[in-house]
Amino acid sequence: MSDLPRKLTLLDASTIVVGTIIGSGIFLVPNLIARNLPSAGWIIAVWIFTGVLSFFGALAYAELGAMIPTTGGQYIYLREAYGPLCAFLCGWTYFFVVISAAVAWLSIAFANYLGYFLALTPLTSKLVSLGLIVAVTFVNYRGVVAGAAVQNLFTFLKIGGLVVLIAASFLYVHPAASATGPTPPIALSSFGVAMIACVLSYDGWVALSFVAGEVRNPKRNLTLAVAIGLATVIVVYVLANLAYLRVLPVAEIASADRVGALVAERTMGRFGASMLTATILISIFGAANGWLMTAPRIYFAQARDGLFFSRFGSVHPRYQTPAFAILAFGFWCALLAMTGTYETLASYAMYAAWIFYGLTSAGVLVLRRKYPERERPYKMPGYPVTLFLFIAVALGFVVNTFVATPGPAAIGTLLILTGIPVYFLWNRPPRKN
Repeated sequence: MSDLPRKLTLLDASTIVVGTIIGSGIFLVPNLIARNLPSAGWIIAVWIFTGVLSFFGALAYAELGAMIPTTGGQYIYLREAYGPLCAFLCGWTYFFVVISAAVAWLSIAFANYLGYFLALTPLTSKLVSLGLIVAVTFVNYRGVVAGAAVQNLFTFLKIGGLVVLIAASFLYVHPAASATGPTPPIALSSFGVAMIACVLSYDGWVALSFVAGEVRNPKRNLTLAVAIGLATVIVVYVLANLAYLRVLPVAEIASADRVGALVAERTMGRFGASMLTATILISIFGAANGWLMTAPRIYFAQARDGLFFSRFGSVHPRYQTPAFAILAFGFWCALLAMTGTYETLASYAMYAAWIFYGLTSAGVLVLRRKYPERERPYKMPGYPVTLFLFIAVALGFVVNTFVATPGPAAIGTLLILTGIPVYFLWNRPPRKN
């Protein structure tokens, strides 16, 4: 169905996974986890456990992507498994709430961290946020190869910065006493709360599915890229946390708002703090670029199905990108950032996203029964156990969110449901004369 050429290599696909996942979470989230887990052993365990479960979800998407290597990814999988209404609601929610709010939040975070180097007024801070969105929109408008080049560069730079931080921490001459020691028992609820924070840090692996129609040799490279990308992120996250725990006791991590910055300053002085801030800026820029590169393909696919504005399905004659979809999505992200609306939407975004993550992964089971004859170049290993484990995590995340924050969860549900009347308006049959 795609007029978009297959230009993305295995390296490009892998850096989309790594670069979109690693934003600012690894520098901040350890604080939330340490508040709920009392020892280094449990902290490392939750990062590994959540990483493996996220890996299972990515493997489910990899099976679907190898079977249906088409632009639009998750939207297409939901359409094939459950029909166009479910797929439309996913695209509708992602455009107006989920991914747009994430990009807007990244742009605001970028301006906040840039404030470490430059004195920014409220106005210039907003202009910096706008500038970030404009920059990544422009790059990806000009071509998927340009977007991939930026993604590759910023992914390697952010990994390089993390490697420097990790190495400095392991060379630190005054290790924290709590880095080793007994692992006391904990409540299951505490581990669950810590898992939610970890799950948010691993979010972003779905992005590759959106550009599946532009990956070369997709039946091989989609699966390999997911495996390489998530394995890299798990290793980096575990090493980063081991580094934090070598420098700081768990209690200090729990009380530090910016764990990464504190570790960098303690191990490398003021240079370390500056280096870490620059790494975070690079990391945020790369994550925003990953979303602007991939997300508009959802709306491109929807438009091709007649379920979104037809202009979103157009292809730029020179750059061979879904140019209008990229511009419109960038504009909406900028509007959320400038108005501050993203702050309200962000509280509903992850809840809504995980509803569709669970439904999409369950699509492996549905499509195996619905289309048993279809060629499947790759099958999810450990099926159905690995699949059911991920579905259980997705369900647990959604239920826990509803129990813990019923107001935002209810509004998040309503935001999804608002797409139903819009779907029927778009999908109504033409009038007969």
